[in-house]
Amino acid sequence: MQPTFSYWEHTAFIDNADVIIIGSGLVGLSATLHLKKQQPALKVLVLERGLLPSGASTKNAGFACFGTVSEQLEAIKQSSEEEVMRMVNYKWRGLQRLRQNLGDANIDYHQYGGHELFMNDEAAAANLALDQMDNLNKLMQQAIGQADIYSVADEKIAAFGFKNVNHIIYNPFEGQLHTGKMMRTLLYKVYNLGVLVLNGVNIDEIKQDDTHICLQTSQGNFKTGKVILATNAFANQLFPDLKVIPGRGQVLVTKPVPGLKLKGTYHFNEGYYYFRNIDNRVLFGGGRNLDYKAEETWEFGHTDTVKQKLIAYLNEVILPGQNVAIDYWWSGIMGFGGELSPIVKQVEPNIFCAVRCNGMGVAMGSLVGEEVADLVLGT
Repeated sequence: MQPTFSYWEHTAFIDNADVIIIGSGLVGLSATLHLKKQQPALKVLVLERGLLPSGASTKNAGFACFGTVSEQLEAIKQSSEEEVMRMVNYKWRGLQRLRQNLGDANIDYHQYGGHELFMNDEAAAANLALDQMDNLNKLMQQAIGQADIYSVADEKIAAFGFKNVNHIIYNPFEGQLHTGKMMRTLLYKVYNLGVLVLNGVNIDEIKQDDTHICLQTSQGNFKTGKVILATNAFANQLFPDLKVIPGRGQVLVTKPVPGLKLKGTYHFNEGYYYFRNIDNRVLFGGGRNLDYKAEETWEFGHTDTVKQKLIAYLNEVILPGQNVAIDYWWSGIMGFGGELSPIVKQVEPNIFCAVRCNGMGVAMGSLVGEEVADLVLGT
């Protein structure tokens, strides 16, 4: 049985929003922040089905990155140089906006650089990346205004203590952050602007009539003038025509590692595996490519196939022979699609969406949120 709201609750909480945002992740709260900065008197309500932001905003790896050499080359193959560089610029600007909005100290941002690893049995992939590196640097300089983005750093292999790694390509312009602190800072900012965030509210249906939009939820009905859908991978649960495919990312964090040598972010196998240092521990995730279909799910959880692969790489490549104990396991759900760009558009009159960040939500989320907010303000 749904709760019955009092008159006070209806007038103060339920029926007085100009805009309701569904999803309290990075995109949803960035949209909220932008709306309130542009129109401080606007009444904005955020509804979130989880205790904390569901999906990936507090469950990702905290990489402030914009793409390895292999990822860029694969994207160019699937699209075009022009489109890939446009998205590089977008992700770069998104990261700068995130830092500007929240402040580096508040999100534990550190620019330790990014590293792409090539294993001993990946000679062909390494040679291709090395051959294309100079050309890619020229394209990237035009895109983000930085020179010599990618460089060979094979001397770091021994310093980091890796095994079975043959080449490293280094990018000094990438960083890392604490996504929990990122979301706390964003929440505090929107609270201070008078925004209410209600948790534990699952949206069942969105209906329109001549005067308002009605959201039927697990906690009762809400009325508003406009709606922003910022649920990323879960978007087509409400709007099935949206071309968003869920992709689960499985992640572990080790117990503290005495004398840990890692410092920075690391990718290998075209970005399907990724790891970093955090509080003298190693965070390691990925393996979605082992079974795409199994990981195209809205269900949080783990599979033995991915868990065993992550553990094997951890013990054989990243921290060889140390057999470090694992302290945390979790998973996040990302949103993917056939195109590189996120989907930011009006899906029905006065209903807008900002979804499909293609695993790059940290980099793109701030701008995606601002774009959809500008769409709302322009109608």
